[in-house]
Order: sequence, then structure tokens, then C-alpha cells
Amino acid sequence: MGFSITFLGTGAATPTLRRGLSATVANVDEKLCLFDCGEATQIQMKRFKVKALHIQHIFISHLHGDHFFGLVGLLFTYHIGKRKNELHVYGPPLLEEILRIQMGISVKELNYPLVFHPLSSQNLEMVCEEDNFTVSAFPLQHRLPAYGFLLKEKERPRKVLHQFIEDYHPHYTDIVRIKSGEDYVLPDGRILSNEEITFPDPPISFAYCFDTAFYAPIAEVLKNVDLLYHEATFMHDKAELAAEKGHTTTIQAATIAKKALAKRLMLGHISSRYRNLDSFLNEARNIFSETYLAEDGMTITLRK
Repeated sequence: MGFSITFLGTGAATPTLRRGLSATVANVDEKLCLFDCGEATQIQMKRFKVKALHIQHIFISHLHGDHFFGLVGLLFTYHIGKRKNELHVYGPPLLEEILRIQMGISVKELNYPLVFHPLSSQNLEMVCEEDNFTVSAFPLQHRLPAYGFLLKEKERPRKVLHQFIEDYHPHYTDIVRIKSGEDYVLPDGRILSNEEITFPDPPISFAYCFDTAFYAPIAEVLKNVDLLYHEATFMHDKAELAAEKGHTTTIQAATIAKKALAKRLMLGHISSRYRNLDSFLNEARNIFSETYLAEDGMTITLRK
């Protein structure tokens, strides 16, 4: 149980020995979502011990190869493996046709249900709902249609105050009822209201913004996000090149995080031209101090 993010591939355009291509797993109470699926994502899953069969939703941001060329291989592995449970894939409408053609060459019918969800909204739109979280898509600014994703937990049960437990030693079944919203009745008949003996457990949010040019309006969509994972392909001296290619610089990503009041910013989609990343990171930290570099295999635990 818990909420964690694992970065499988943090590089841009072509893989290197240090950085694979875009792929990130969100694990919310053992329900897994995969964001992008670059080449060799399957290998990265094995390398970093991600339970591939637990993935229920795959979100493809756009149709540049470094973000989806690993998808067909993963789907085929599921087919020849043990997968039987339903898999949902979300992406630009053309992706459905691409999958139909590529899979159709070698597979007549998959051994598991595959449900495709085309993305086309020009505004923030919820595209996935589980009992404990939602995922919404929103448009980005790239050289072809691209979408960011915002994963948000639903409201969580309130937590029981430790002081209450120490003072009254409630039975486990009482604690369960309190977490479900009930008041607590003392032996003498007095009632302690639920709000007196609990405190809120704020839901956690994670945003994935790949690939995009600097686009200030998304800061409002990302308001107060707990973890923002934003592409930063270039340092800011390459701002013109970044704009031309539909990418973001370190300073621009940090500016979005600052405007959004994000709690933490992770930078990814890092160009292989950069060897020493100290200057890369410091450039962003001058704007937003809670900035960090994503590395392949890194896991961030947002809730235990």
C-alpha cells in the first residue's frame, strides 16, 4: 500500500547507458499506472523490479517514438505471458490505428481485454477513475498533439489522533469505525465527535508534463501539486532551440513549478549532450529551490 513514483527512463530522444527513454510508473495502493513507454521499458521494469502485470493503465503523452516505441513489445509480452485482466491504454487517436496494425501482424486476438481511450480534449478532462484516484489529461504545446497527466488521490479517511488513542485506548474495531466517520462514545455516555479525535489526511497528487514548450497556463492546472515531473530538455542558454523543438528549459520548468506552488519538482527528458549536471540542476534551483533530477531507477515515496 502507499503512493510512490518510479522513474524507468529519464532521457530524451535516444537511449544512453545512463538514461533510458521516457517511462514512469505511479503506484497507488498497488494499482499501477505507466506514463509513456519508450523503447526497452520492459527491460527497465525487470531491472528496477516493477511488477509489470500489475499495470492497469498506460498513458501515452504523444506519438514521438521515444515515448511509445516500447508499447507494442509490452502488449505482446502480456499476450504470450499470463495476463488475463483488462488493460486500458490512453493516447492520441492515431495510436489506436498504430496498435491495430502492429499487433495485427502477429496476433489475431489478444489473450486479454485491451481498451483504448482516445485523447482529444482541449481542456483538463478526467479520463480515468479508480476507487482511490483519478487521472486527468490536459493539452500541452508540442510539435504534434501532446498531453500532460494529473493523477490525484480521492479524499482519504481521516486519521485518528495519537493523543486520543493514548488517553482512551479504543479497541481496533472502534478505530475502524472512527476512520469511517463515526463519533466515539465513552463508557460514561459522553460523545467525542469525529472531528475532535481525527485530523485530515490530505490526498496526494502527481503531474506528468512531457513533451512541451514553455506553456505558462498549465500552472493553474497544476496548482498545489505534490510532485511535478516536468521535462527540461535543455539549459536556458538553448531557450530558442527549446522553443523551436517544442521543449522546455531548466528555468522554464522551474518557473512553472513556482507559479503552480508545487511542493517538489523533478526534471526529466534530459538531453544526452549534458554530462555534468550540477549546473543544469542549479540553474533550475535558482528559481525553485525544491528541484531535483530524476534518475533511472529512482523511486520517490509520497505516502507509505
